[in-house]
Amino acid sequence: MEPDLEVVQIRPGESFAAWSHGYPFRTVRWHFHPEYELHLVVATRGRYFVGDFIGEFSPGNLVLTGPNLPHNWVSDIPKGTTVPLRCRIVQFTEQFIEGMQAALPELAALQPLLEKSRRGVLFSQETSLQVAPLMRELMDAKGVRRIELFLLILGQLCRGQRDEVLASASYLPDPSGYMSAGINRALAFLRGNLTQPFTEAKLAAIAGQSTSAFSRAFRKHTGMSLVQYVKRLRINLACQILMSDEHAPITDICFEVGFNNLSNFNRQFRAEKGMTPSRFRLLRMDNSKAGQAA
Repeated sequence: MEPDLEVVQIRPGESFAAWSHGYPFRTVRWHFHPEYELHLVVATRGRYFVGDFIGEFSPGNLVLTGPNLPHNWVSDIPKGTTVPLRCRIVQFTEQFIEGMQAALPELAALQPLLEKSRRGVLFSQETSLQVAPLMRELMDAKGVRRIELFLLILGQLCRGQRDEVLASASYLPDPSGYMSAGINRALAFLRGNLTQPFTEAKLAAIAGQSTSAFSRAFRKHTGMSLVQYVKRLRINLACQILMSDEHAPITDICFEVGFNNLSNFNRQFRAEKGMTPSRFRLLRMDNSKAGQAA
């Protein structure tokens, strides 16, 4: 069975994603993504799959998976049971970690761990016990504290003893092959043409599905409708422009990110961010000035 592509969203103003979820959950399936993922099981027992590895997990199971390495954790619980918090997750891109290594030469010490993660790394119970409280705090941390905790976690992982590489040396992820799956081809097209007009029918044709079948598959895959998904990505892109160019007219940003109506853009931005684009920019500028004054 080919793995699904999970689209990882790292919010504007943040360097990595840190989040948690219960069980069942939409990402609990055989899937992959280009980002590194540190996965800590908080509750339940079951079976997990990383590349061609299959093992048993229990609370404290701590695994780092590298880019495009398929994985899944399946809890063994009675049918119909729900678990409010099963795991905590940190996801970060290759570009982010390479940028940190370029800026901080000491982080070259991470490279052996990052290379091993391409086959998946299971950490010892001792390392897990040291990392668990840091990940718990990271879930709600803000500002500089997020980076502090992230570096502390990486340090613990690098110093950990008795870690175990999971997938076999001969296992090679093939994301180009995964992307042949219809829904993943459509997602790749969407990400590359986010600001251009397109229809759900066009994406369905790329996926090789009827429009109704594609709509159901897309919602299952992303947890939201195509309209909601595109809106969120375009609003996030608008936020990045607002933060990087304080002189760009709001109207220009509206059309640049793919909206064709200013009033609709303002309405959708307010619904997503709780404020207008101009208010968002003003608060970011005030925050920047306050930081300079300090």
